Amino acid sequence: MISRMKNSVPLFLFLLSWSIIVTALDGTFNCQDPLLVGDLKFDLSSLDKEFSADRERPTPPSVEVDTVKINLCSDLKKVDSLPEGDQCPLGTRVCFTKTNKKDGADRRVVSVIPMAQSSVLDPSYKQLSSPKGVSILLHGASYSHPINVTETPQSVNVKLLCATDSESEPSIASYDGAMLEIEWHCSAGCNILGDGGSPVDDGEKPEKDKTGSGGLSSMGWFLLLLLILAFATYMGLGAYYNYSTYGARGMDLIPHRDFWMEVPYMLRDVVSHLCSVVRPRRSSHRGGYIAV
Repeated sequence: MISRMKNSVPLFLFLLSWSIIVTALDGTFNCQDPLLVGDLKFDLSSLDKEFSADRERPTPPSVEVDTVKINLCSDLKKVDSLPEGDQCPLGTRVCFTKTNKKDGADRRVVSVIPMAQSSVLDPSYKQLSSPKGVSILLHGASYSHPINVTETPQSVNVKLLCATDSESEPSIASYDGAMLEIEWHCSAGCNILGDGGSPVDDGEKPEKDKTGSGGLSSMGWFLLLLLILAFATYMGLGAYYNYSTYGARGMDLIPHRDFWMEVPYMLRDVVSHLCSVVRPRRSSHRGGYIAV
């Protein structure tokens, strides 16, 4: 029993390290931690709720209404009063709906498009200089293109434009059948002066933060430190045990040496498998957009 538990220690540490990596990657876009883009910092906590925007376009003898429901921070909630088919599926953060209305007739939902979904979000960010702000690109599933009726990967580009005096609701700028452009004048688009700082819109850059976009959250750093301490303790105690029990020297001091020698090959196999799974989707997913 003791031998079996000893052999399971390196496997446990290996799996724990992978879980921390996955947690860190999953936490690179949230509204609890400031968003770091280059050497600027943005506080998105005020956007952690649902917003909507409408745009009407005359199509005589009717009018087509475009409606966007958006929550950058979490999934949109279902509306019990609406039919299931008139709403985006669960896991959607940006839902784009086209409705046709005509005098004397009921409104008719023409299309419901999930523009950004948590499962394929793949966020990327870009600083905006004129006007100042940040651009956030999110991705969704494929949907039939309105012109050529081919399945086209959907995406939404949300431009958060710095506004400290008068904020506005999001507005629909354009939609070409593949990418939805949204402009949003709000304080969340202003660079902040460090943790808890007030928004600034004069291009001043915080001195404390010189990191790139994304980064680990507080919990991610804690787990990473915990993993390092656990690994160091495991290696130290294991080396001492091998030395005192077997008189080991050099590489033989490493506990479970055979397992650690296999780790590079295990990682290579995992990366190779992930690349073979992700490559087909990512190759057609961007639709010509270059991530920043």
